[in-house]
Amino acid sequence: MVRIFKHYMPASLLVLGAVETMILFLSMYAGVAIRFEKQFSSIPYNASPVLPIYPKAIVFAAIMLGIMIAMGLYQREHQPQSWHYGRLGVSFIAGLAAMALVFYAVPRLFLGRGVFGIAYVIAFLAIAGVRLAYFTATGYDANKRRILVLGTGTRAAKVDALEKLGNGRQGFCVVGYLALQGAHHFVAKDRILSDEESLCAIAKKYDVDEIVIGVRDRRGGGLPIDDLLQCKLSGIDIIDLPSFFERETGYVHLQSMNPSWMIFSDGFDRGPLRDAIKRIFDVLFSVMLLAISLPVIIVTAILIKLDSSGPVLYHQERVGRGSVPFDVLKFRSMRTDAEKDGKPRWASQNDDRITRVGRVIRKLRIDELPQIFNVLKGEMSFVGPRPERPYFVDQLSQQIPFFVCRHNVKPGITGWAQIRCSYGASVEEAIEKLQYDLYYVKNHSLFLDLVVIFQTVQVILFGKGSR
Repeated sequence: MVRIFKHYMPASLLVLGAVETMILFLSMYAGVAIRFEKQFSSIPYNASPVLPIYPKAIVFAAIMLGIMIAMGLYQREHQPQSWHYGRLGVSFIAGLAAMALVFYAVPRLFLGRGVFGIAYVIAFLAIAGVRLAYFTATGYDANKRRILVLGTGTRAAKVDALEKLGNGRQGFCVVGYLALQGAHHFVAKDRILSDEESLCAIAKKYDVDEIVIGVRDRRGGGLPIDDLLQCKLSGIDIIDLPSFFERETGYVHLQSMNPSWMIFSDGFDRGPLRDAIKRIFDVLFSVMLLAISLPVIIVTAILIKLDSSGPVLYHQERVGRGSVPFDVLKFRSMRTDAEKDGKPRWASQNDDRITRVGRVIRKLRIDELPQIFNVLKGEMSFVGPRPERPYFVDQLSQQIPFFVCRHNVKPGITGWAQIRCSYGASVEEAIEKLQYDLYYVKNHSLFLDLVVIFQTVQVILFGKGSR
């Protein structure tokens, strides 16, 4: 893993992105070389309609890379190869349309249909081949970080579950679990190492890169401190379980964390400069989105009015930064009597309270667009945790530890939790979302905001997590 502005990115994905960027850039040069062959060298520089090539190559690479990121082709979750190739095809179809618009708007960037067609095919075939090599390489244990888990209890079993969830595509390989005295075993017996040598000797024997501390009680001799120190001095990394999960999953594992970890770990930063940069970004991006989406907003308002009686917009009290309540603006997607009994309810799958137009705008997240005005007012940010209603905040705060920590930043129209997991209509789903919210609160930066915004596109296109 590589940490960029406190956000963890798999090194393999960064290498993949760099290689594919180079392919997209060089494909333009390859297209020109193949199309003109030997004739190209004899054309005077000033008379050539395709020179210089590099501005056109940069635009093509930037647009295609942006589309591929938006389609989810650089997310850390491991998906079937067919999923990747399907989205790769959709990305290149969308790229063709995007480049046609660019050529129409800026004719000087047009290379000619022959050159662009050749470059386009070369880029697609080369990236498809690189992806095939990537899937093959990431499946080998030899390319993974070898870890030894200290402990065999319930916390250590979470690592075992995470490894199984990755189906061999995760970036680490567990060489085994080392039991401590008096511990109960919650991992398979065949995965527990029986070696009776020192911890450092065992780590060297199995060529361990990292030791994960998977025990809860570290006091009163619960940890072999001297052995761990010797391992550290021998060049073996030592990491606690919450930090391991944060790095490998992109969320803060709620069951393994404690207040001391939050206090002593880096992150959870706030400051005037950070707030000012985020505020400028929010205003600029919101104004741009408002200008682009204005026709959609107008059409949606008309359709809501024609579809059912009641107001187009509705105000609902939500909890913001510092647990301060505010009124959120949304397009009305439910009947006006949706909560006639006065008791707040989470939206469910196939909820009969949702109107016909409401079902569509919720699927496409259009109902969230009026929240742009909440962002401009400073009550929300463009990226942040989803704002919850006071009733649910009170309920969840009593049942879920650290829930109020999500209010350390402004809530957002979109967010890390919104793009990574489902809607969140139960306590269990709220716990899952909180783990991603805490990761964002801990590591939020302008870079992470841009990652979220790009990946929000695929959430809208494929309806992930909508109700």
